[in-house]
Amino acid sequence: MKNIFKNTFILLIVLLFMACSSKHEPLQTVQKVDLNKYLGTWYEIARYEHFFEKDCKNVSANYSMMNEETIKVINRCTKIHTNEKKEAMGRAYAVDETNSKLKVSFFRPFYGDYWVLILDENYEYVVVGTPSREYLWILARQNTISDEVKNSILEKLPSLGFDASKFVWTIQE
Repeated sequence: MKNIFKNTFILLIVLLFMACSSKHEPLQTVQKVDLNKYLGTWYEIARYEHFFEKDCKNVSANYSMMNEETIKVINRCTKIHTNEKKEAMGRAYAVDETNSKLKVSFFRPFYGDYWVLILDENYEYVVVGTPSREYLWILARQNTISDEVKNSILEKLPSLGFDASKFVWTIQE
């Protein structure tokens, strides 16, 4: 009888670990992000839709240093139907010396992943996502990107485990 309980317990533990493991391959980030080049304003080109950005247009994010380790984040948007302007302030910090994996919080003490997946060498556009593949953004220094850049990004997403058909293309006026 003890063996049945012991074996059942071991089986439950194994199943629990299997259920908690990711169904995705590990997500590769860029090798290095120069935070000084990354700081400033970025315009959202596209996103996976989530409640905190629902019905938003003219979305932008501004990054500046609060201190040596903390980045100040200000996200802005205009509601499509009411033209009401919204702003959310948060903070972020780099997980390691590459600066390609950040933790961001708008509701401390809760932090989410912000991983730089694709970054233009001139810091003109970036693709940011999460290892869970639930969140994904295309950001650019201008409020539009060329079709060539857009297509290049879209071609790379399947190999990273993202579905480009889930994008909401941001209205930028």
